[in-house]
Amino acid sequence: MSLGIEDKEFIVLLGPSGCGKTTALRCIAGLETPDEGEIYIGDTLVNNLPPKERDVAMVFQSYALYPQMTAQENVAFPLKIKGVSKTEIDQRVKKVAELLRIDQLLKRRPRQLSGGEAQRVALGRAIIREPKVFLMDEPLSNLDAKLRIYMRAELKRLQKDLGITTIYVTHDQIEAMTMADRVALLNKGILQQVAPPDDLYGHPSNSFVAGFIGSPPMNFIDCTLGKENEHVYLNASVFRFTLEGSIAETLKERNIGEEFELGIRPEDITLAKKGGKEAIPGQVFTLEPLGAEVIVDVKVGENILKVREAATFKAEVGQEVWLVFNEDKAHVFDKKTGDTMTPSTTPTILPQKR
Repeated sequence: MSLGIEDKEFIVLLGPSGCGKTTALRCIAGLETPDEGEIYIGDTLVNNLPPKERDVAMVFQSYALYPQMTAQENVAFPLKIKGVSKTEIDQRVKKVAELLRIDQLLKRRPRQLSGGEAQRVALGRAIIREPKVFLMDEPLSNLDAKLRIYMRAELKRLQKDLGITTIYVTHDQIEAMTMADRVALLNKGILQQVAPPDDLYGHPSNSFVAGFIGSPPMNFIDCTLGKENEHVYLNASVFRFTLEGSIAETLKERNIGEEFELGIRPEDITLAKKGGKEAIPGQVFTLEPLGAEVIVDVKVGENILKVREAATFKAEVGQEVWLVFNEDKAHVFDKKTGDTMTPSTTPTILPQKR
């Protein structure tokens, strides 16, 4: 991977398990040695510097607290070894403890803490140092859902207040999309795309990015290219999807019968009880109520498409419905390479070639 991170930026390394996120983070920290390439922190090449000289603070998924110390001593330890005065240490520990809601835990030892409590103490130990770079390896993974939501907002606010460059590893796309200035999405050790969350969502560089970002994920429909009377369309067997504008111009140069994937997000499909000119017939396969909304699974030919509807939408399994795609939000991907065929003005980093 080749990646530049701006000063004071909050960047998230996102991807499935085993894609290389933590390895990249450990290389930056100095806990792993890259086989090749260079790592700079500021203007300093740090490849040969030991971890303690890189001025980075890392929060591990496994906490890595000192078992013989209390929570207060763990949080204060980085300042103590720097020779900071006891008065300042006490003030800074108190401030961090209030932020992380660990005031009542400071006298306990790690074995007396729950997983979530230990993780908050580990966060406090990193935050109190105010280093050049925060390195965070899934630091919220052991927190309960309510506290995780709170901590996402607090970490983001804290990072902006302190102005410390932060590299945050997670496989949770909600964490990535809500916290990051930019997201770097990896797959199988290869950087797929780097972009702000909205651009990653709206302008994915390939079908992997499109399918990984979004919940429920994007719907994909196998199609072949067709042309008729200067019009370009995608043939999905049970329906045709006519292409307009710049994407039509792009695909005019491709051969009839070439294979593509039509991508459409669940929120970019509207369901109707009656058909219209551009409507696609389908049958309700199942419904997934989510409180404020419902996900409707619709069978269209051999495909099951997910559609996001308001909770007020009512239908029976097996009922005929009609789907209308928001053409402006449709994506087309090359079936062989996975690359997007949808033109975008958004700067992006495409997958690196081995």
